Amino acid sequence: MKMNPLGRTGIEVSELCLGTMTYGNQTPPEDAFAQMDLALERGVNFFDTAEMYPVNPVRAETVGRSEEIIGEWFARSGRRDEVILATKIVGEGSSQVRDGADISSANIPVAVEASLKRLRCDHIDLYQFHWPNRGSYMFRQHWTYDPSGQDRAATMQHMEDALGALQREVERGTIRAFGLSNESCWGTTRWIDMAERTGGPRVASVQNEYSLLCRLYDTDMAEMTANEDAGLMAFSPMAAGLLTGKYREGRVPEGSRMSLVPELGGRKTERAMEAAAAYVALAEAHGLDPAHMALAFVTGRPFTTSAIFGATTLDQCRHALDGAGLQLSDEVMEGIDRLHRQHAMPN
Repeated sequence: MKMNPLGRTGIEVSELCLGTMTYGNQTPPEDAFAQMDLALERGVNFFDTAEMYPVNPVRAETVGRSEEIIGEWFARSGRRDEVILATKIVGEGSSQVRDGADISSANIPVAVEASLKRLRCDHIDLYQFHWPNRGSYMFRQHWTYDPSGQDRAATMQHMEDALGALQREVERGTIRAFGLSNESCWGTTRWIDMAERTGGPRVASVQNEYSLLCRLYDTDMAEMTANEDAGLMAFSPMAAGLLTGKYREGRVPEGSRMSLVPELGGRKTERAMEAAAAYVALAEAHGLDPAHMALAFVTGRPFTTSAIFGATTLDQCRHALDGAGLQLSDEVMEGIDRLHRQHAMPN
């Protein structure tokens, strides 16, 4: 498994990252344990979770269960030191988690302690802000995104205060590195500038959506990564399953995400389904598994640190890992470029 640097932290992470957002909902504990065992066996050293997981849907009664399952696996396996562990604190507005509390210097230590308790360990390798307090254009909110009402002074003060709280956690030894998620280029560079000016951990990564169907990262965020060494942790690299081909011809497999969330969080549109079908056909025309092509495209981008794949079942996990190390030919990349022009940003 290829390893990549996590920003300027000195930490090395695998180019594939095991996502755990189904653990405790679609994926029961024993299956989750087997996935984590398999991931390590295949060279994956990077696991990603969040205090709000599992999702599909998020429920107050299951919040934190994914972290608990990982903690149970750590206790059972004794393999905590083999894993680079990433988790997240939610942003403002999630009523199911800590009563909708935002990210603040007061809430950061509370959330860190709660995650550590569930995870049954003494430190988190990468602590991420799940989304910014000021809002985000991710999750298809870019269609109506309007930042004109933001309070810049309040945002700058928040950043300074939050970095102070994060630095205290670094000094306590509870976190090693800091990352963002669902963040913009402006926000990322302001966090980096603030860390350099006032202290606190420097942004190591940005976890944003990226796939053949969602390529917002290709422009300003790609330039940010090239200049600031804060790489992409790509979530939904298979576009919530659309790029695997399993939803072709109107099929909805039992237990799939579409069976639980019919619109896939706004991803399921006529244009998106047409684009997904075109990419699946391209993969099959070149003798490639569509899911493997989708993952290889993301891991092959120059700004990608790691692509986060999630699996409901052990077989799905194994299938995704079977595609590790695939490099796409020039001919396949030419086909992808052609389809991208035909189906630009379908969702």
